[in-house]
Amino acid sequence: MTLSTLEFERPIRDLEDKREQLLQLAQEHGIDVARELDSLNSKLADLKRTVYANLTPWQSVQLARHPSRPQTQDYINRIITDWQELHGDRHFADDEAMITGLGKLEGRKIAVIGQQKGQDAIERVRRNFGMPHPEGYRKALRVMKLAGRFGIPILCLIDTAGAYPGVGAEERHVAEAIAVNLREMFTLPVPIVAVVIGEGGSGGALGIGVADRVLMLQYAYYSVISPEGCAAILWKDRAFAPDAAAALKMTAPDLLKLGVADEIVPEPLEGAHRDPDATAQEVQQAVARCFNQLSEYSPEQLQATRYEHFRRMGKFSVKSQPAAEDKPQGVEDKGVH
Repeated sequence: MTLSTLEFERPIRDLEDKREQLLQLAQEHGIDVARELDSLNSKLADLKRTVYANLTPWQSVQLARHPSRPQTQDYINRIITDWQELHGDRHFADDEAMITGLGKLEGRKIAVIGQQKGQDAIERVRRNFGMPHPEGYRKALRVMKLAGRFGIPILCLIDTAGAYPGVGAEERHVAEAIAVNLREMFTLPVPIVAVVIGEGGSGGALGIGVADRVLMLQYAYYSVISPEGCAAILWKDRAFAPDAAAALKMTAPDLLKLGVADEIVPEPLEGAHRDPDATAQEVQQAVARCFNQLSEYSPEQLQATRYEHFRRMGKFSVKSQPAAEDKPQGVEDKGVH
């Protein structure tokens, strides 16, 4: 399978092409190229380590959006057994941008909820490019409440650029649907683990992201706004998206420092799309470990610690108030509000 090459990966692909040409030359003419091949492989390995160890935030965003990156259905196929998908929100429709259902993870019954972008053009249109409508969030809540009623842990796989912002979604109250999910997820009496597997865009991601443990894949991102959207607002030009990505602190390492993410799940060197099986195994192990830890909590403890978990997120600094002699004349000190 031919995978798309990102701009920063071109030097790597150039070396890989030279290696293929060298192998083809050796095969056609019977030339011994072992020494040259060893040297080329060494250079290639060093270049890969250097490139992926020094990714900019914008390059991480590009990896998170890679068209071949594993999606919710890929993880379900690899780590969930006895899968039974559940459809519909029982109010309006079945939103295919949101996948929900029941299955087993290492023998443990769980509910799975996640966004699905689609693998090809036809599926992407059908899935609305992974941007759920209000009925998608109401379907997710229906399944979460079902899981809560029967004591089934919940796994949420986050991968969306954001909730769908169209007129129909607004008419059916997408903001209200997300807000209700936020409120209700804090009250669920079962363990919840959320994994950001690709894009974690704004309230569309948070609508299934209130969890006891928030995990992120190594090259995923999680942000209140896309870099392009932020650049359009602050710089009036989407070309400043790389600067916005750096300013937003949206990568997994940044969010781990801020306490938004609890754990980073490692990916293969060149991203999850290079070895979906290995990535799925890492996700399975991390999620199973979290569920094992959370199984020791009572429902009341889960609710209390989940609330405190989100209250503690982020880092805050308060600028000191200027001294009285430094204040402009006529300015009343009304304190900090």
